[in-house]
Amino acid sequence: MSGGRVVQMSASSMAPAAPPQQPPPTLPSAVSRSPPAHPQSHPPSALSLGLLPLPLPLLPAPVTRHPAGSDTIEHVAPPVAKVKLADIVPYEGAPSGVYSKAVEELSGSLMRHNAVVIELGSEEAVVVKCALESARMCFKARAQCNVAGSGVSGWGKLGRGVYTYRAGRALEDGDLSPACMGDAFRCMGKAARASLCAIARHLRLRSDVFNHLLDDTPLPANEVSSSVLIAACSHASHTNNSKGQIGGKSSITEVEKGLLTLIASDSPGIQVCDPNGHWFLADGGSGPGDLLLLTGRALSHATAGLRPAASYRMIVECFPGTVTRGRVSLTFKLMPQSNAILDCSPIATAGHVVPQSYQPISVSQFMDDLSAEEDAMCNHPDNTYVS
Repeated sequence: MSGGRVVQMSASSMAPAAPPQQPPPTLPSAVSRSPPAHPQSHPPSALSLGLLPLPLPLLPAPVTRHPAGSDTIEHVAPPVAKVKLADIVPYEGAPSGVYSKAVEELSGSLMRHNAVVIELGSEEAVVVKCALESARMCFKARAQCNVAGSGVSGWGKLGRGVYTYRAGRALEDGDLSPACMGDAFRCMGKAARASLCAIARHLRLRSDVFNHLLDDTPLPANEVSSSVLIAACSHASHTNNSKGQIGGKSSITEVEKGLLTLIASDSPGIQVCDPNGHWFLADGGSGPGDLLLLTGRALSHATAGLRPAASYRMIVECFPGTVTRGRVSLTFKLMPQSNAILDCSPIATAGHVVPQSYQPISVSQFMDDLSAEEDAMCNHPDNTYVS
């Protein structure tokens, strides 16, 4: 018995010592709590030595820098809504979810930013792009003719860079006009009327409540349209001191007289003042198939101020490419007929409050009053022109 115990004790003393068990690799936060490993049996990893790159810090939100101006501020550009034209065109039947959502987005953007972008379909976008290109070529030809005739560059004369189109008006002999103007007039007119219907629907009105203010579609024979399409080329060498001009290098604040204004351009350059008094670049994210929609004074009166007129201004010289190429734009003004009456009765019927100052008035008298107001402001240094 004693001999057996001696053998066991000898075997136990002669057995080699078992190597210590290695702890599993851990994250750097747990290394300090684990016992340090033997340097030869467990070399440090790149993670424990801090050789791996740290996560990048979050970058601040992008800030839009606006062209310099006396009251221009820098702030994050507001998300002006972009609404598809196909989603707001009136149709027969019950309203779909797509239509209702588009109406809400359009009116919501107007209330928050005084502007909204209308996205044209592919066919309409081609028409507008063609009209922009033809306008550029027309103004270039005019400038070259002016150089050949007088030796003075045509870019220096703003009148050479503006063309006004009215449907139903015959062209004068020798009038050098851009192509596709009639097609662009119909395309932008369709977008303006659809937008007007969407605005009316959001105010709990019939979508055709403003139709009596507009021209008949199509126009009667030998009748000229009240609405107008203006093609303009603004160049950095311009000095625009004229009131109501759409083109040119100008910081003059403008407010439209009509119902709605749609603007297409080949480069950004339109600042809009939001309801808080902040100016922002409204067409910075617009493409060739987008139209910037602004509301005018006539619509403001017809809606008892529920859709106030937007103030905007053109800034051209601060954008790349416009210094040498200029900026071409198409501006469609949806105008009421001169013999129509601006009346807020439908607004009151829908349950909205109509202030006492919004009385029925003829369009002709309304426009005359705006012209008198415009003339009175011409002598003020800080001008706001109604065009």
